[in-house]
Amino acid sequence: MRVSGRNARFQQWEALLHNRTKRQRRGEFLVQGVRPIALAIAHGWQIRELLYDADVQLSGWAREALDTVRAEKFAVSRELMHELGGKADAVPELLAVVALPEDDLRRIPAGPTMLTVVFDRPTSPGNIGTLVRSADAFGASGVIVTGHAADVYDPKAVRASTGSLFALPVVRVPAHQAVLSWVGDLRAGGIGVGVVGTDEHGAVEAAEHDLTQPTLLLIGNETTGLSAGWRAACDQLVRIPMSGAASSLNAAAAATVVLYESARQRGAAARRGADSALRG
Repeated sequence: MRVSGRNARFQQWEALLHNRTKRQRRGEFLVQGVRPIALAIAHGWQIRELLYDADVQLSGWAREALDTVRAEKFAVSRELMHELGGKADAVPELLAVVALPEDDLRRIPAGPTMLTVVFDRPTSPGNIGTLVRSADAFGASGVIVTGHAADVYDPKAVRASTGSLFALPVVRVPAHQAVLSWVGDLRAGGIGVGVVGTDEHGAVEAAEHDLTQPTLLLIGNETTGLSAGWRAACDQLVRIPMSGAASSLNAAAAATVVLYESARQRGAAARRGADSALRG
């Protein structure tokens, strides 16, 4: 099908970019960018529609996606692709309409090495995407976004994740109680998950806390920090040592620091285990 005017179909795509309620109601979102689309395909997400620039010679990658992905295909005029692409200076050759996954905590792998990040009431979609990207880079098993928060599927969040949203389970949960119930079930099943919050007044530095154990790492709202409910649930509050004039770190930056520390500790423990096995 060809779309060259601002018809009803185009208006639906436009709504997916700008209207959270429409995304939720339709159960889908619009994905921009080569890497995010490629990772959505590679990780088996349901691609419902592929839109391509009808007025240019497509790259091999775009042609392969159109040939191999089972989805409805639309040839869209260059002008309309530019409007949907989100960049003032570039026109995408391909866009994808992707189905929203279920918000089910069972999507997150649980086990003795689990490291799951909770972002409590984030207000910035860019911070959500950046945190998801860091969680993916440093070996987290999933991300949970709790409370009244920015939308995980906002185009700014998807772009900031640079495709990691499609490689890592990200689950939205209305309140902390459901997550704590899930943690309780894991503990009852023998997985001793520790709940670790980040706070500038934490009792110990992040490097002094054992992050090699199964961990639920809590990151608070950008302005107000962790909610009272999450604070009460913490087994430990950790801080990031800082010098200079900065009073605090951006929430996603703070998460990245602690995620790196966890990866460092886990890597060192794995090397010690390997050395011990060789000696044995």
